[in-house]
Amino acid sequence: MEKKKVVLVTGCAGFIGSHLVSKLLKQGFQVMGLDNFDDFYPRNIKEKNLAEFIDHQNFTFREFDICRDDFEILEEPVDIVVHLAAKAGVLPSVNNPVDFLEVNVMGTQRVLEFMRNKGIRKLVFASSSSIYGNSKEIPFQEDADVSEPISPYASTKKSCELLIHTYHHLFDFDVINLRFFTVYGPKQRPDLAIHKFVHKIINQQVIQVYGDGSTSRDYTFIDDIVSGIEASIDLVGKSKGLYEIMNLGNGNPITLKSMIDVLFEVFGPTELEYVAKQPGDVDITYADISKAQKLLNYSPQTSFFEGILKFKEWYALEGALKV
Repeated sequence: MEKKKVVLVTGCAGFIGSHLVSKLLKQGFQVMGLDNFDDFYPRNIKEKNLAEFIDHQNFTFREFDICRDDFEILEEPVDIVVHLAAKAGVLPSVNNPVDFLEVNVMGTQRVLEFMRNKGIRKLVFASSSSIYGNSKEIPFQEDADVSEPISPYASTKKSCELLIHTYHHLFDFDVINLRFFTVYGPKQRPDLAIHKFVHKIINQQVIQVYGDGSTSRDYTFIDDIVSGIEASIDLVGKSKGLYEIMNLGNGNPITLKSMIDVLFEVFGPTELEYVAKQPGDVDITYADISKAQKLLNYSPQTSFFEGILKFKEWYALEGALKV
């Protein structure tokens, strides 16, 4: 039997990172996790995510800041890096672009240099559908012109893709850049729309709807995203000379109004207040997933309604919802 790779996951205590680490450990991988517990949302949430596997015999954790800490202390052997750590959120990036530039671009630069110095040449990078901006060509294809991002967050993710390509070209890195499309599900960050809206519904608070409700997002369930990352790890691990950009989405955009209708059906109604759109928000995200289907055998399995039911089940278990 082929020995499983050792995978380094940056941002391992976050929403996507913790789901990924849990799945990799179940699959028999050895995992080293890094996280700096960024204060974008409460530390105890990430600590709770980590608690599920912190004592697993194949998991090693370091509290580590990719922008400031010394990578020389990471002496354990690593085969593949999954780089998820980043400042997240469109509006926060508009309000504080310098931090996003430092963490997302300079932090990624430091991860790449660590890899180069240690002889690690396999990378899976978490990019974003925000890169497409307000592209008029839908669904979004990976070869589309993405030279006009409309938020600092999107521009940092595109900058990282360019930076990573340079390391592929100069130092023979094998790379898959995964452009995630609006990930949701259990343990979703509390600042994201579904989690935020559910909290307001449960507490009978007013939900602010940005715009007229016609904007749409390609909501993708966390288990489907993790399956795509896992397939990317496998492909990168056995490839030579690989550089690919792939969409990981659901291929089925849902309007904001329709999303709210589903939440009301599952959780009950509350009052809505329509307000102006946020700066940097795109009108639609819509993934063409044919490339991931071909190269990763990627096939999303979870409908939006089913995913919301799974979110409700998790929310109830967390004690936040009385059912």
